[in-house]
Amino acid sequence: MNKQAPQLRPLCRTFTQLLSSTRRGARLARLLSVTELRAWGTPQNITERAEIVVAELAANAALHGRVPGRSFRLTLVFDPSAGRLRVEVTDARGEMYPRFPPPQAASEEPRTSGHGLELVTALADHWDTVPYPPSGKTVRAVLSAEPEE
Repeated sequence: MNKQAPQLRPLCRTFTQLLSSTRRGARLARLLSVTELRAWGTPQNITERAEIVVAELAANAALHGRVPGRSFRLTLVFDPSAGRLRVEVTDARGEMYPRFPPPQAASEEPRTSGHGLELVTALADHWDTVPYPPSGKTVRAVLSAEPEE
């Protein structure tokens, strides 16, 4: 008669927010992300990397994905059982996909911008861009917990 209760998998946590396509909106995206991830008890190694990834993707949405009068959307999905966070930033400029700047020649002046996607590549497990109909795009990045030492 002693039955073991079924073990339920922890539910995925989700956060979605529309933000103005401005520098202030990008800053708010970073701050809200960190607050939400800490409230969920997300591992610190994910939260720290996610802060930078969100900042870069939100800044790109505000700078390159801006359409006057349109917001960008930030979505965070954390799966505690897998130790995985998905960051999504959706903007209204579906015709402008992110791309790396061309390689810089040694003789050129150092670039003052264009390093954001290099940071995202270094910090995320992977990232990609998908269409968001009817005219937008979503840039997604996945971050997994690093093993504790």
